[in-house]
Amino acid sequence: MPKTYKIYLPAIEGSVEEEWKLCLNQIENTCQSGYIPVKLNVFIDVPDFKSFLKAREKISQSVSNKFSPCCPALNITAQPPEKPWKVAVEASFIPSDTLKVTGKIFSSIPYLIIESENGKEIWAGGVSSFLYPENTRKASEKAFDLMVAILENERMSLNNLIRQWNYIGNILDIKDEYQNYQIFNEVRNDYYSGYRKVKGYPAATGVGMKHGGVILDFCAVELNDSLKIRAVENPDQVNAYNYGQQVLMGMIDKNKSKKHAPQFERALLVANNHDAYLHISGTASIIGQETIGKNDIGKQTIVTLENIKKLTETDRIRNLVSGPVISHEKYSLFRIYIKNQNDFNLVRQIFNEQFPGVPAIYIEADICRDDLLIEIEAEVELT
Repeated sequence: MPKTYKIYLPAIEGSVEEEWKLCLNQIENTCQSGYIPVKLNVFIDVPDFKSFLKAREKISQSVSNKFSPCCPALNITAQPPEKPWKVAVEASFIPSDTLKVTGKIFSSIPYLIIESENGKEIWAGGVSSFLYPENTRKASEKAFDLMVAILENERMSLNNLIRQWNYIGNILDIKDEYQNYQIFNEVRNDYYSGYRKVKGYPAATGVGMKHGGVILDFCAVELNDSLKIRAVENPDQVNAYNYGQQVLMGMIDKNKSKKHAPQFERALLVANNHDAYLHISGTASIIGQETIGKNDIGKQTIVTLENIKKLTETDRIRNLVSGPVISHEKYSLFRIYIKNQNDFNLVRQIFNEQFPGVPAIYIEADICRDDLLIEIEAEVELT
């Protein structure tokens, strides 16, 4: 189901709690205009994991107070927005006259169910135990256990995933020759191998957080005959799950013959009899499987945006699925992860020249390779 996306920044600089309250007031105003919040992504700048947990508890409680019993999916991540702000919010909405919207909670994690004539969607965020900030493997396993349990609670499985976000604390760190991102990829492979039986993978993003642990967000859909799900490839890029061993960092996991590559599609087309939309995964300045424009944020931004445009070429999309007539694309949202705060202005300038007027949020985060300076994801309606 198509979503309306909005970006909220506080009008006045203050503490994390003060800036969040200002953003929450804006979200409430949007709701009063006839919208239901589906998912809130709250990006905060905090000095350490203890401060993160404290801020997360306060923000979560305020969302519960405002929206219960139909709370939106909520994720709070230690990814600083552009300075001087300590808080930025990305929100997705649907019209309040949507057929049926139900809020549920599993193990203190709120998630939202949307049901319409087109089927059923589940949106969940903040899927984590928050117990293992120093152990990426345990944190990953617990997060996947929770995701599997939420899906099973709705009579679904990992087969139903169409979009997944993976936030990995200190993603590039290597300890005892094992890289945190590669550890996450091994755990993801274990769970997909054990619980996912359909061909292909969801669209996904995998980026760093300032502090440890692993958090998952996801969207899952009810599979039925009217729903068509197709992977979209970029002819200029090797599929991530086919990356060679030379671009995967760290040691081979114990009891395994090789390092497992990231398992996601470059983009995923989801279409029914009425709508078609595209989830574009986290995309970077990679051609083939090699980084382009090392140490050059301008070059990397341009290559990344060109890769995104390649994924939305309507001639290629039309060949993937029959159904709605697709003549052009409408970009609904960009989320732009930038490694260095000093690069925000240049990235914004390049982005605005190519995509004027499209909602975009700029977040500081480490990317999955040390030589990558930027990663961009997008949501696209096809009409």
